[in-house]
Amino acid sequence: MTPQSSPSPQKSSFDRRSFIRSVSGLGAMAAGATGLSLTPSTASAVLIGPVNGQQRRARAHSLRIQAANAQMQLGVQAHPSTTDDTIYPNFIGSFTKALPHDALGEVIPSAYNALRTAISNGTQASFNAIPLGGTVRLANPQAAYSYSLEGADSNYHSMLAAPALNSAWCAGEMTEVYWRAWTRDIPFTDYGSDGNIAAASADLSGLSDLRAPKVSGSVTAGTVFRGPTAGDLTGPMISQFLYKDIPFGATTIVQRYRTTVSGVNHMTTFAHWLAVQNGSPAPTSATIDPTPRYIANGRDLAEYVHVDWSYQAFQSAALILLGFGGGALDDNNPYKAISNQGGFVTFGGPMILDLVARAGIAGLKAAWYQKWQVHRRLRPEAYAGLVHNHVTGAKTYPLHADVLNSAVLPLIQGVYGTSLLPMAFPEGSPTHPAYPGGHAAIAGACVTVLKAFFKESFAIPSPVQSDTNGLNLAPFAGALTVGGELDKLASNMSLGRETGGVHWRSDDIEGMKLGEEVGLQMLRDHKLLNNESFTGFSLTRFDGSTVVI
Repeated sequence: MTPQSSPSPQKSSFDRRSFIRSVSGLGAMAAGATGLSLTPSTASAVLIGPVNGQQRRARAHSLRIQAANAQMQLGVQAHPSTTDDTIYPNFIGSFTKALPHDALGEVIPSAYNALRTAISNGTQASFNAIPLGGTVRLANPQAAYSYSLEGADSNYHSMLAAPALNSAWCAGEMTEVYWRAWTRDIPFTDYGSDGNIAAASADLSGLSDLRAPKVSGSVTAGTVFRGPTAGDLTGPMISQFLYKDIPFGATTIVQRYRTTVSGVNHMTTFAHWLAVQNGSPAPTSATIDPTPRYIANGRDLAEYVHVDWSYQAFQSAALILLGFGGGALDDNNPYKAISNQGGFVTFGGPMILDLVARAGIAGLKAAWYQKWQVHRRLRPEAYAGLVHNHVTGAKTYPLHADVLNSAVLPLIQGVYGTSLLPMAFPEGSPTHPAYPGGHAAIAGACVTVLKAFFKESFAIPSPVQSDTNGLNLAPFAGALTVGGELDKLASNMSLGRETGGVHWRSDDIEGMKLGEEVGLQMLRDHKLLNNESFTGFSLTRFDGSTVVI
């Protein structure tokens, strides 16, 4: 099935100043129509301005209607999904973590049917009736019903159907997840010379359907595990916004982070894997490296996105960008042409920081609708359980040969004695479905806001990269731009979850696109709200096209 294209916001024809003139003197009419009291309050000061209090209330009401009508006119989107949730009577293609499972790790059908009933009914009683297999709870399925009052409603945005369980696409993504786990501890700076990276690149190049960056049809050391944008393929693997010092009020944050020790992975025995699928607490624990480090390898990146809070990386990026000064602001910012005023509440730091945070939660709401009500895609750790059972002969599953014949599977089997996915996190994935990635939706929304306010062509001053052990930063000899590094940051935050073992590539790439649409629709509403002469937001999308709002 092919989804309808999600329309991009077009440049608004709304003229705020004309609107002010048109509603002057109409305050009483508008207030009366909405039942608002027109009794004036006693003024304690002389009020001046283009409109009085009654007119302002009418205008505020009309602006809300204007924004709501614009979103209403977008229409209804199709929400395509695979048939995995209906064609397998044992629900092996669906997300079932934390529900009770049998000895093979297949969900008890009545438990999953209770989950489906709750999603269908949407009632508190139905959600309360979902049985759990242990003490770990489901991650907020009722958020799928939450509304958004900025931009489009959370249920509006459309996505591609996720790769089907038995497809070459899904097998290719699983093979990549296995390779990410196998190479977690290899420094990014060593990718060009490391034999395991060469083996991963060769194996991934031979897959029937791997939708990842390639050079002349092949995955290379310069493209392996990277995101799809031009920024992703330029310079170091990690964005400058994860390396540069963060101006943080009266202090400065140096971006050395807690990480875990190399070589320690989790859920590699069937008993541990099954316990986690049933919702038991993690049977193992992480060993923390006592030395904070810059992000130097996949394990470091995975641990960052394991413990970060929702929009953390994007707030940090906003603070770094604001620290670059006025030259880094987008050329459309009205205060770049105003000599006697500066942006602050509007078009300044407070507005940018606030919108980044609000974009993050809007992205999550859109993702949660897709996760629970539309796709309910299983996590890679659950697919690896199918691989293990299939390889051992415990049961036969409809898995594409690409993953079963991959060069990485014998390597994992030789070390761990199973075909399970070595997880970076003791607890494995969160207890919500895979598609789309929550980090990815946040990333798409927040980066879109940042690209609207900052100059994408602005050159990052004194670019750097981590050394092999993450103790120091070294100069990077190359030009990097704000736009490219913001795109890279979005991919780092999204695909880093794949390196941890908890997501698929399509979760992340399509989740970024979903978040991008959320951010664009939010900006469309905010275009209406300011007094300054403002031509609109202009930015580059992840696919390289330009959009003007």
